[in-house]
Formats: sequence, C-alpha cells, structure tokens
Amino acid sequence: MRKLVSATAAMALAACTAQADDRETTETAEQLYTDPDAGALTGLTTAMVRDAADLVTEGKVYRLGVVSGPETPVWGDRTYSMEIFDLGVNGPNKVTGHDDRVETHLGIGTQIDGLGHIGLDGVHYNGVANTDIMREDGLVRYGAENIPAIATRGVMIDMAAYRGVDVNEPMDSFSAADVQAAAEAQGVTVRAGDVVLIHTGWLNRIDETDVFINQAPGINADAAAWLVEQGVVAVGSDSAGGETNAPDPEGRVLPVHAMLIAENGIYILETVDTRELAADGVHEFFFVLGAPRLKGSVQAIINPVAIR
Repeated sequence: MRKLVSATAAMALAACTAQADDRETTETAEQLYTDPDAGALTGLTTAMVRDAADLVTEGKVYRLGVVSGPETPVWGDRTYSMEIFDLGVNGPNKVTGHDDRVETHLGIGTQIDGLGHIGLDGVHYNGVANTDIMREDGLVRYGAENIPAIATRGVMIDMAAYRGVDVNEPMDSFSAADVQAAAEAQGVTVRAGDVVLIHTGWLNRIDETDVFINQAPGINADAAAWLVEQGVVAVGSDSAGGETNAPDPEGRVLPVHAMLIAENGIYILETVDTRELAADGVHEFFFVLGAPRLKGSVQAIINPVAIR
C-alpha cells in the first residue's frame, strides 16, 4: 500500500521544531500532540502557543464562522433541517422550555475537513486504507472528534487587496508567487505551525449560490505546495471549497485538498468569514478552534475565533 506522507511533510515537521527553537527564550518547548493521527498538528509546540498568545494586544475577538442553515449554499445534495420541541409546563414553579433536533450534513457553512475526508486511490493520510476507516455509521479512525484543539498563530493574506479589488474574480487562481507577494506587501510572513487564511471577499457573493459554489477563486496546487513547505497546520479560505475552481492544468480533481489532507495531514477550513479581519487590516492574530466532537464524523461545522 502506498504511504501518503511526502518528504515535504517530513521537512515541514523539522521546520516546525527548528523555528520553535529559534523563538525559545527561557522555557522549554514541548510537542503538544504526538499521535500521528493528528496530522500536521503534531508540529505544534507549547512555544508556538505562547508566541501566538503574545499577539493579543487589544483583546478584540473576531468570530470567523458564518451561519449554517437551510439557506446556506451547499456543495452537492447536502441538506439542513431543524426541529424544535416544546417541553411543556413542569412542576409547581411552571418551568417551560424547548429542546431541538437537527438533521444535517456537517459540510454546511464554516467547516473543517478531517483527515478521513479526502484520500488518493482509496488511501488516506499516513497510508491508511479507506476500508480500514469507513463505516456507514461513522469513521472508526480520523473521525472529527479526534481533531485536537488548535491554538496557534493565525495569518490572513488578503488576495483581494493584492489584486486591487474588493472581491476576486471568479476562478481566480493564486500561485505560490502570488501568495508570497501578497504576504510581503502586507508585512506578514508564513511560519511553521501557522493557520493561514486566504481572504478573497467571496462571501460577498454568497447569495449567488451557483457562482459561490462553482466559480470560487482560491489557491492552486502550486501555492498549496509552498504552504506545505512552510510547515503550516491548516489552510482556510472564505470560499466554500478552499481552492480555486479553475480547471487544474493536469486535469486533477481537488488537487489542493489531495495535497494538503491526504498527502500532508494539513486541515482545510472552508467558508471562513475573514471580512472583518480584512476591514481592520489584521494579518496576524491568535487563532483558536475546538472542533465539535461528534463521533465518527468526516468534517465538522465550526466557529473559529481570531483574537488580536
């Protein structure tokens, strides 16, 4: 069986350790997560968390999740429905209330793709076969309930501002050179352990469902390869797919997903609301996410937080 761990991933992990050592002062850096099923998050250290927390100077908190609901644009046949129950009147003090039940796909709205989401030829990250993890009632490995808590440095690269527009053009495709140039122009560097968010302004077109889902701008495989080399732990975007919808020159399907998730264990965040960060010109912040621990889920609806 092929093992989907690239030499680049190994180099990235080494880069995480080296950069953490460079930033150390008096405290010892410890690896946060040692389970290989954590994917790229094994590159995080306590030093990286402390450095990220030091970025908080104002205490302003940014909510990065959009609302998930029946009107949220979705990929394919995903659906969302909610049912509310009246709990009646209870006891001599007449307590009343409500309960709820939701039936939904977990890839609606702002979401994190777990390592069981994408494989290549039936093989997932670290050489794990689809047949070893997939069950109809939930994944038995790589379920989203096992995604570790993420607290690290976040970087927002504003590709709309780089192009001189409020919203990038449909199917705009960002190369490594584009991402590097935008980052340099905005005074930010990408480091090992980072969560990198790409802002395109695309959420301004969320009411145009077909366009929003099928014509999104985003990074291409070249940019993804560069991000892997930097040792990032997650890559996000304000589009529904997290990568450009422009056709891949080699005819590959979801090349960015395949490279990040299947080959390198790097998580993808989709439909992240970066508009307020962009409006405030915030390119570096403390990023915090605790994914819902729904047993066996492939992905999860999330509401990550940026703090500056």
